[in-house]
Amino acid sequence: MRVCLASTSPARLMLLRQAGIEPLIVAPDVDEDAVAASAEAERGAPLSPDELVLLLARAKAAEVAARMPDEHPRFDGIVIGGDSMFAIDGQVHGKPYTAEVARERWQQMRGATGILHSGHSVFRVHPDRTPVEATAVAEAAVTFADDVSDAELDAYIASGEPLYVAGSFTVDSLGGPFITRVDGDPSTVVGMSLSTLRRLAGELGLTWTDLWTQS
Repeated sequence: MRVCLASTSPARLMLLRQAGIEPLIVAPDVDEDAVAASAEAERGAPLSPDELVLLLARAKAAEVAARMPDEHPRFDGIVIGGDSMFAIDGQVHGKPYTAEVARERWQQMRGATGILHSGHSVFRVHPDRTPVEATAVAEAAVTFADDVSDAELDAYIASGEPLYVAGSFTVDSLGGPFITRVDGDPSTVVGMSLSTLRRLAGELGLTWTDLWTQS
């Protein structure tokens, strides 16, 4: 039984490897901004964080699952798509991309608690069957230290790490010492909730341990 990760995220790849799975990596061809804008235009109102991360996770997984018959015709397993966003004080944050934006967010986050929203889409793909999907959103509350100094913040931003991760922080790398509490599945904050993926695999009739990569 194989696993395909519809993502180029190093953090999501690391999580699966730590959980005993060496996945096939296929980058989804999805314009996330366009997908979100289209959904919001159709509704006539902004999507909630949970709705947005699930929409994008489904778009990525569906796009890759649709390509599998042509690109990997013998693939028998699951395709996993994910998306994450961080919300604090009513504001939703994706990746900051610039040092200035990261600094503004960290000034807001010091001593505060926010919610990491993580969407999950899992498609059961079989060469002779129509793909079947299971989805879920996981959340984890993250509390940041209130004594992070400006010097520490400058050094962290200068490392480049917070610029390309949802919410401008990591819990499993350089950002970890600045976080005092995580309520929820810790892997949610890293990139995907492993316990949620296990449950979704079960809904699709699969046993999680059967997904472990055989040596």
